[in-house]
Amino acid sequence: MDQQHPNHDVHKSVLDDLNPQHRALRQMIPGVYAGFGEMSKAAMASGALDAKYKELIALAIGVVHGCDGCIASHAKAAVRAGATKEEAAEAIGVSIMMHGGPGTIYGARAFQAFCEFADARSET
Repeated sequence: MDQQHPNHDVHKSVLDDLNPQHRALRQMIPGVYAGFGEMSKAAMASGALDAKYKELIALAIGVVHGCDGCIASHAKAAVRAGATKEEAAEAIGVSIMMHGGPGTIYGARAFQAFCEFADARSET
């Protein structure tokens, strides 16, 4: 673990833990996963809204729903789409405004996740 960032790989491990679970369920209901994959691809493609903003919206929704897997997945995708820490913080701020106190808990987790993936990307 990185001494400066003691939770450096926390959100990566959330995704790593979920992957085998998703694979097992996907084998049982491949059509559902295929349909969800197609819907996700269409919904997240750049259009009038850039993919970066769509990922930040999804991150904020993950905060409101308290979904650590959603937070980790969309934080990572937002970094890949070019979102900055400042943009992530502001999107999380909107989720806190909309969701109140619980948003401050999952908002902090979401910002930590975003920073974890952003810092890992800048190290490469």
